[in-house]
Amino acid sequence: MRAWFQRSANAVGAGLFAALFLVFMVQIVARFVFNKPLPWTDELAVMLYVWVILWAAAFIVPEREHVMFDLVWNAVGVRARQAMRLAGHAMIGGLAAWALPACWDYVSFMRREGTPVLGVSFMWGFLPFVMLLAALVVRSAVGIWRAWRGLDLEDAGIPAA
Repeated sequence: MRAWFQRSANAVGAGLFAALFLVFMVQIVARFVFNKPLPWTDELAVMLYVWVILWAAAFIVPEREHVMFDLVWNAVGVRARQAMRLAGHAMIGGLAAWALPACWDYVSFMRREGTPVLGVSFMWGFLPFVMLLAALVVRSAVGIWRAWRGLDLEDAGIPAA
């Protein structure tokens, strides 16, 4: 199930990136070859860019690939690492869970407003942020469970054999 979800998330991410690339190419050709800039390409490129970045952060990039400050992590023992992991996931997951209802209220409120050129509901522009928050809550819950069991506590730069 996890492998299927990861493949699906990767496929959606690749599709979003391909769409962004195509829109960008249309924009370049229209502007510099035909000297007829298309306003819809700017708007769609911005929306796709937001989707690509937030989708990847939520569902594609594993936690170990995110930015990490590991000087303190590598200098302390396993118990301190466990406490750091538990506290970090509790803070990130707790803040994301706390923010999720208000963010969803705002996103659902923005359903009534549309983008200036395409008229796409702003809900679709802001929705990936809500998905990122939900993914952070789930990732943090899994991280707390794994840290509680003593997993993922090896040196940051040296994976366990």
